[in-house]
Amino acid sequence: MTHHPATAKRSGSRFRFIGETIAELKKVVWLTRREAIYLTALVLVVAVAMGIFLGAIDYGFTQLVDKLFLGR
Repeated sequence: MTHHPATAKRSGSRFRFIGETIAELKKVVWLTRREAIYLTALVLVVAVAMGIFLGAIDYGFTQLVDKLFLGR
């Protein structure tokens, strides 16, 4: 039984791709646990602060529109 060359090549390139991916992941400089926790907390603080800020602006515009256009 003979194998089709294209099938063997495709299978080999798949394994080469996996090997190259693993090699690249070994080059990555991963964050320390402390850095990851700090940056996660920073993102959460900024997201909450922006949510409050945009919510306040939305509330202000809602009140403005109610007073100017709806006469409430």
